[in-house]
Amino acid sequence: MRIFYKKHRIVRVLIRILIVIIVILFAAFMFLKFCPAFGGTASKEDKLDYKERAANYSDGKFRNEGDFSILKNANGAIDNAISTKGSTPNEEIPIVEPTYLDESSSADFSVTWFGHSTLLIQMNGMNILIDPMFSEYASPVQLVGSKRFSTPLVSLDELPDIDVVLISHDHYDHLDYNTIMDIDDKVTSYVVPLGVENHLERWGIASDRIQNMAWWEEIEVNGLTIGCTPAKHYSGRSLTDQYATLWASWVLKDDDFQVFESGDTGFGNQFEEIHNKYGDFNFVLLDCAQYDVIWPDVHMNPEEAYKAAQILNSAVAMPIHWAAFQLANHPWDDPAERFVRASEGGNIPVVTPMIGETMKLNEYMKYRNLWWRNVD
Repeated sequence: MRIFYKKHRIVRVLIRILIVIIVILFAAFMFLKFCPAFGGTASKEDKLDYKERAANYSDGKFRNEGDFSILKNANGAIDNAISTKGSTPNEEIPIVEPTYLDESSSADFSVTWFGHSTLLIQMNGMNILIDPMFSEYASPVQLVGSKRFSTPLVSLDELPDIDVVLISHDHYDHLDYNTIMDIDDKVTSYVVPLGVENHLERWGIASDRIQNMAWWEEIEVNGLTIGCTPAKHYSGRSLTDQYATLWASWVLKDDDFQVFESGDTGFGNQFEEIHNKYGDFNFVLLDCAQYDVIWPDVHMNPEEAYKAAQILNSAVAMPIHWAAFQLANHPWDDPAERFVRASEGGNIPVVTPMIGETMKLNEYMKYRNLWWRNVD
């Protein structure tokens, strides 16, 4: 009888554990299903459209060209960090207020960097906001995830009206639900890689305000040509949707300027392909941070980024994807320091404006201050 009761207690405990597991799994499922930050999914019609337009789409997933994996065995390799600082700064980073171009400056070009990869490009008399991320955490839920260590001085209300929001891919440090919801009233249209439109539509943005694009497609907006070009990366906002949406780099060109923004990317032959199609560039903004020897395909290190600038034969280059979030273990200022050093002896000058600083391209020599060297 005693053995019977002992076995009965064990069974009851196991049943309770099973119930707890089921409840946790159900709660996780409901959270994923109803939390809007996770975004939307493609319909059958969408997938047929992607397959027709994108050569790198099959079996419900987008793919990189050539060999690619998110993680690799580093075989004991170490990164060649130059800086000896920590992965986040010990003191506040210098941040300034923007001085945007006015509407009469249609023949001028400026860029305002808000840290990481958030950029306001003003060209062709238009305001193009790239990868707007102003939240405190790069996460579907605030208070969890990577916390930003630099904050722009401007509020979202102080941003100018935006003609185009351009999204490179759907990772949380580039496509932020809270930021999109807060700026939507200012935005005329969104241009995104294939699949990302489903996230925006789930958030209540009308489909007629969204243009999705495959690699090598082009559209024209008020005289500005926007070209969707390849990148070497991946996508996903949950554990089950990796590669479900496309990632991209962007070409912006008008009668006066041709500009390239890399999005997140590893180094690859896409830069030669882009240069073959578009020729030389006036200005390139290149991912050169959040690198690690165990994910060499996912992000460029600074030396690779400068090499990309040379392949694109740009007149001026700028490092991005740094100085806001710690997403890798390299020193926080290592990307800029190595990017600048890689340019020494090269033929392409590098600009390094402070966060919030509006840089006019025709005055680029004013924006080469190595400000991070004065921050511990």
